[in-house]
Amino acid sequence: VSFLWQKREISNFDYLMYLNTLAGRSYNDYMQYPVFPWVLADYHSETLNLTNPHTFRDLSKPMGAQTVERKRKFIQRYNEVEKKLSAQCHYCTHYSSAIIVASYLVRMEPFTQTFCSLQGGSFDVADRMFHSVKSTWESASRDNMSDVRELIPEFFYLPEFLTNANHFELGCMQDGTVLGDVQLPPWADGDPHKFILLHRQALESDYVSAHLHRWIDLIFGHKQHGSAAVEAVNTYHPYFYGDKMDLNNIKDPLIKSTILGFISNFGQIPKQV
Repeated sequence: VSFLWQKREISNFDYLMYLNTLAGRSYNDYMQYPVFPWVLADYHSETLNLTNPHTFRDLSKPMGAQTVERKRKFIQRYNEVEKKLSAQCHYCTHYSSAIIVASYLVRMEPFTQTFCSLQGGSFDVADRMFHSVKSTWESASRDNMSDVRELIPEFFYLPEFLTNANHFELGCMQDGTVLGDVQLPPWADGDPHKFILLHRQALESDYVSAHLHRWIDLIFGHKQHGSAAVEAVNTYHPYFYGDKMDLNNIKDPLIKSTILGFISNFGQIPKQV
């Protein structure tokens, strides 16, 4: 399959789905849901220029290292953390988890109920709900040190998750905005179908095709852990590396349940492929 992908005989989307499946990710498990990359960095232009490299996210770097300042802060955390915690890592949150998946898909059942049950029975505070593609990108790539989320496959084929067709009362933000449909970038003209079309074109573009292997190295490949991950500013809390931890050898039931709870709440690194 890799050979077919390199020859451009299968799409980037299909190859990413293949890798996710190979790494044990599945639509049936919110804790190990397929993970896809942010591919764009332009959520403000009136038209989307897929021939301009600046339109795209830097696929060679994890979300925590998309800006120089943010990268510096996470490296600083890595260097300081060993004095305070037993776990030395750049990130204590994950790029894919049950709550991230459910928050993206909250406007559709059964994800609405899943999200509410994960939140203790109700929707989250409106300002923290997924309401805008642009503000979610800014949070995950720049503004929020506890947010390094990536995307899910639905961003590239399913316009329905962007509309509040069920008219759920999602609350009202502090600035008075009532949450409804997801706010789209100007280049989508308020049309979820156009957003999905252009977003999929971006995923299959020449730029992404030429750089996607670098992101794959971070998520599924050799920069996932070890010294290569440290160098790439791509290390996560040890509990996220579920397949690297031998839970059978942990005798203390409290520690074991803590680790399992941590994984279920905060996500799990895919199996290396």
